[in-house]
Amino acid sequence: MHVPVLAGPAITWLRVREDGVYVDCTAGAGGHAVLIAERLITGRLIALDRDPVAVKMAAEQLAPYGCATVLRRNYANLAAVLAELGVPEVQGVLLDAGVSTMQLDDAARGFSLEKDGPLDMRMDPTQGPTAAEFLATTDEERLARVLKQYGDLKRPRRIASAIIGRCREGRLETTRDLFEAVHAALPFVRGVPEETRLVFQAIRIAVNEELRWLESTLVQAIDRLAPGGRLVAISFHSGEDRLVKNAMRDAARVRREFRPDGRIASETPPRLRLLTPKPIRPTSEEIRMNPRARSAKLRAAERLAIPEAAP
Repeated sequence: MHVPVLAGPAITWLRVREDGVYVDCTAGAGGHAVLIAERLITGRLIALDRDPVAVKMAAEQLAPYGCATVLRRNYANLAAVLAELGVPEVQGVLLDAGVSTMQLDDAARGFSLEKDGPLDMRMDPTQGPTAAEFLATTDEERLARVLKQYGDLKRPRRIASAIIGRCREGRLETTRDLFEAVHAALPFVRGVPEETRLVFQAIRIAVNEELRWLESTLVQAIDRLAPGGRLVAISFHSGEDRLVKNAMRDAARVRREFRPDGRIASETPPRLRLLTPKPIRPTSEEIRMNPRARSAKLRAAERLAIPEAAP
């Protein structure tokens, strides 16, 4: 069973109105989505996910709620989806950027370093190259950059060399093969090192282009919020949190354009009000109940009203 991370804080900061329109950009198994739907009376919930298994599960969980529409879409298509549904603005957007428990626990999906399975890692198993195909077409230098950028690994070149070496030998087809490649690169580390988890995370992010889609979606979400509407984003990786923090911070600032001589040509007022100057973290009790929540960070912001133009 998928356990939604930071469920209480997410719903609190989203401040669900019974007549509002809300988007859960990452419906997963429906954990957060159900909490939104049960608070709606005349409102509407639009639940998105690009994982066909997640869409099926979310649809089952949300079947009792007539307010819910579940669609199989990449959340990077948020603006297009809202236009298609005839929704000009929404009262809230929830983004949970992490991989779900059901994906990690299904060996056939290739996300888990604890269960042997095909080296796939695609959020949508019908689109794009698998992790094995990505690694087979990636050189050592590029992989080292991926490991450093998306995994914050201390020895990215050493690990990349071991992985690419196994690729060239035709010995990298399963999650166990990748696990062993990392261990071969780090023989001095006992047990299952943190580095191995970070390698899986980095490759997954690269395969699914997660940061690219997240950055695009944040812009679209801010654009589609109604005045007073809220954006709540949960991240699990420093790169994800950095994108969320920067998008919210930039939209909460006055934007100025300057003339060549340095004078201000125009000013655009802030579009957001930051609600969480520091990210909300899971409690020790939540981490005890769900260890995968330990790296989660939640940030929230509210759309400001557009000031009327001067006469």
